[in-house]
Amino acid sequence: MAFTDLLDTLGGVGRFQLIYTALLLLPCSLLACHNFLQNFTAAVPPHHCRGPANHTEATTNDSGAWLRATVPLDQLGAPEPCQRFTEPQWALLNPNTSVHGAATESCEDGWVYDRSIFPSTIVMEWDLVCEARTLRDLAQSLYMAGVLAGAIVFGSLADRLGRKGPLVWSYLQLAVSGAATAYFGSFSAYCAFRFLMGMTFSGIILNSLSLVVEWMPTRGRTVAGVLLGYSFTIGQLILAGVAYLIRPWRWLQFAVSAPFLIFFLYSWWLPESSRWLLLHGKSQLAMQNLQKVAAVNGRKEEGDRLTKEVVSSYIQSEFASVRTSNSILDLFRTPAIRKVTCCLMVVWFSNSMAYYGLAMDLQKFGLSIYVVQALFGIIDIPAMLVATATMIYVGRRATVASFLILAGLMVIANMFVPEDMQTLRTAQAALGKGCLASSFICVYLFTGELYPTEIRQMGMGFASVNARLGGLAAPLVTTLGEVSTVLPPVSFGATSILAGLAVCFLTETRNVPLVDTIAAMERRVKEGRSKKDAEEKSEEISLQQLGASALKETI
Repeated sequence: MAFTDLLDTLGGVGRFQLIYTALLLLPCSLLACHNFLQNFTAAVPPHHCRGPANHTEATTNDSGAWLRATVPLDQLGAPEPCQRFTEPQWALLNPNTSVHGAATESCEDGWVYDRSIFPSTIVMEWDLVCEARTLRDLAQSLYMAGVLAGAIVFGSLADRLGRKGPLVWSYLQLAVSGAATAYFGSFSAYCAFRFLMGMTFSGIILNSLSLVVEWMPTRGRTVAGVLLGYSFTIGQLILAGVAYLIRPWRWLQFAVSAPFLIFFLYSWWLPESSRWLLLHGKSQLAMQNLQKVAAVNGRKEEGDRLTKEVVSSYIQSEFASVRTSNSILDLFRTPAIRKVTCCLMVVWFSNSMAYYGLAMDLQKFGLSIYVVQALFGIIDIPAMLVATATMIYVGRRATVASFLILAGLMVIANMFVPEDMQTLRTAQAALGKGCLASSFICVYLFTGELYPTEIRQMGMGFASVNARLGGLAAPLVTTLGEVSTVLPPVSFGATSILAGLAVCFLTETRNVPLVDTIAAMERRVKEGRSKKDAEEKSEEISLQQLGASALKETI
């Protein structure tokens, strides 16, 4: 009997599973805030050069006139953000006069920012504009690099030390580094702490998903995985609301970081995965955790009857071939695991690159940044409702493949929408982002079900590494727009479609118990092939017999 049968005996999807899942998904909702936080803390407001130091605005009572005389206008009639006249051009105050060839210079005395929407951002505080504008993207790249490093570090630690320890540490690290980011006043310190925050993203999301999946019976895994997606959707809506209410970037940074101290405190109550404990020979602690689960679920008598021998009877066949240590090579060592890993590398990289290519720069849409953030969150709700239904009644493989291919087609189709139809372009991009967000959440669950418990966390960590590489590649692909405007959408759309095709080569896991060892997974694949070959052979024999019978009747 499988371990999931033991969970069913102790209450199935009971009170413990509901409370446990809620306590794990609550921090995940605020993770979405940190993922998209720089859309607000690093927003670029309208700006122009400050006037020369040897002149004073007091020479005129009209600040608009002073601006017109000291700052040239760009092609759209707005003040040039990075140039100013070396001397005020008072002749420009006459509406019928134009000045040609006037000498200009860079903003030697700094910039004046429009603070009507954002009273402060890191762009204003450290003047990350004009020649320094790439530093803004550098800060986000370092955050994504931290997510990549966290996927490598925490993915490996979780398989060696358990799921709970790295998760508890990640909560504390995010609370401390988030508060430090808001406190320290240098850009280098900001980047360093953002890197540490990025690491915790992987530590929290990977371990939370594994704990939810490993404590959830088979029939509850789909809903639990989709709830993770809804937590991210709620997090995006929370970010839009909190950012609207708290405009100064330091207070906004602190507001979305401080709650993780509360998560750190209550996470000590969360029990370790009994699957992991049994795999590593800690059967006594695993049995104690299972008895607690039974008591919370109202099955105390069943829990009291548990012994090491009873627990072992459920998992003996599953864990018979477990290895005492694992390495990254185990993801490629055997045929079935190798196939899963190669397909998931393509899926995670492509999904992440297209997703962040659409969602990380909301100002490019030309609408209110708060409205666009809310729209990008709301669109996920109907998309995930459809994803939930199809995952339950159709399957994981068809759901992920369909959403990825549909998103790719929508991104490519957006190229043919005229530039002046900005609202339509934004709506279509939001729909594509909704499809990518749904496929992202589905593939999180799908990946956790494809890998055996023995290397599940390592496999998910490796898959997450590929996703972070995709996130790092997204801004590089966006810069290809300077060469040709069609290159970014074609790249994002084509890779999304390619990922959808790669999903078709994976095995369906709907209503299938989790596999706990590599050997068990290889046996399952071989048995599936043998059964398929037997069915094909039986069908071939039936056709031959039918043909022979028809030939006799003809004769």
